[in-house]
This record gives sequence, C-alpha cells and structure tokens, in this order.
Amino acid sequence: MLEQVIAVVKEVAQEVVMPRYMQVVRQLKADGSLYTEADLIAQDALLDKLYRIYPVAIMGEEMTDQQQHAQWEAGDGGLWSVDPIDGTSNFFNGLPFFGISVALMRKGRSVLGVIYNPVTKELFYAEKGKGAYLNGMPLPLRKRQTHLRTAIANVDLKRLDPKLAGKIATYPPYASQRNYGACALEWCYTAAGYFDLYLHGGQKPWDYAAGSLILEEAGGSMCGFDQDDYWAGSPWRRSVIAALDPVLFAQWRDWVRAHHQNDEVSAV
Repeated sequence: MLEQVIAVVKEVAQEVVMPRYMQVVRQLKADGSLYTEADLIAQDALLDKLYRIYPVAIMGEEMTDQQQHAQWEAGDGGLWSVDPIDGTSNFFNGLPFFGISVALMRKGRSVLGVIYNPVTKELFYAEKGKGAYLNGMPLPLRKRQTHLRTAIANVDLKRLDPKLAGKIATYPPYASQRNYGACALEWCYTAAGYFDLYLHGGQKPWDYAAGSLILEEAGGSMCGFDQDDYWAGSPWRRSVIAALDPVLFAQWRDWVRAHHQNDEVSAV
C-alpha cells in the first residue's frame, strides 16, 4: 500500500499541482484562510485515487467542516487524511516550501504517512513500526542535539498565547529559530534533524497526521501543551511540543509549559 500511495502522490504532484505553481488565483475561505484552484483539483484527484487503493472514509482539508467531521466519525476503522497542498501561501507566492500530505489513520492514530515536496523532490514516508525515510534514507539524517541552548527550533509564533510568544520573542531558550509556513514539512524537517525543536499552538488532523508519524518513527518525541499523550484531547486543535532527542524533548517541554498560559488560540 505504501508504494501505491507514493505513486499516487507523485502523480498528482506532477499532473495537477506543479503545472499550476505560481499560475493560480488565490481565494479566501469563510474563516479567512487561503486556497486556490490547485488545492481543490488536487484534493479531488487524491480522494479518487486513494479510495481505489483502500475504500475507507476520506477527509480532506478543502472539505466543509460538516463533511470533515462526518468523515472523521465514519473513519474509526480506517480514514485517509489528506492535505492536497500544505503551505498554500508558499505555493501561491513561489516559495519552495509546500507539499502534498497523505496519512492513513485507524482509531484516530496514524499508521501510514507520505509527505512530498514536488519542488525539492523530498519524499518523506513512514509506516507504523517500520521507521521513517527520506528518499530511501533512514531518518534522522544528522546527530541529535541534546542541549536546549544550542538547539535550532521551528516555532509558529502566530498561534501561541501572548505570554509564551512574548517570552520566546524576547528571551528564547534556544540558539536560533525558523518558521516555514508548512506544518507537514516542519514535522519532517524535525524528524530529519534539520530542526532540533518544534512548537505549534494548534493543528488540525491533516496538519499533523502524516508528519507526527514520521517524527515518531524517526525516534522523536511529542506532546501537547496540557497533556503528555500527544493523541489525547480533541483532534481538531492539537498543540505540538516536539523534539528529536528525548533528553532535549524533556528540557523543551518543561520550558514551554512553564511559560504557557492555558488560553484558547486560533487553530490553523
């Protein structure tokens, strides 16, 4: 099944997504988030092809809230979670940090994940219990960092509570910070060891389904702001504290929780 999913993702990238790279008009959803014609066409193609591989419930980012919740409820025994273009703003503006993200979930947890950046040709994938890979190379690719002060972090400041965001902006506990605007790739880059730390205030299933499995299979650790079990709580707004090294993860988790206030912040 993994090989079939990879083939589908690459086919949709080549035939649907890349011909529209920087060629589409952006549109806004009711919640103000961005989408393009490419998102819609790519989602339709993915849903059709994935259903042929394994006919279970399918949830895509570009569906309505009602459709998404209905598919989630119907997908306990099997659910495809699809983001046709993760990082649509980057895609529209010509920044080469976006990807197609597909995950197969069972009982709310991911068992297969594929994330593909068609510009850089980076193909990340994992199956539960079988490790994580980038273009055939086992992850992580580099030695794990164990000291918070010398770590590089990927942090999405926009979705953090003001107290935590302010502390990070003025007195970061790590050496350097990035934000690529594409959740799926950010998970993968953490799994590869490009980043040592990852922090996000609120993601939806298509944001984390494939990437969280890839990080987990690479040996990384993750939790939420308020629960040690990353998979606990609502699937519709899931915060992320993550790191590749377990020692570094404990330092990062404790620092974030010490400076986090438990207020609602907007999800992706």
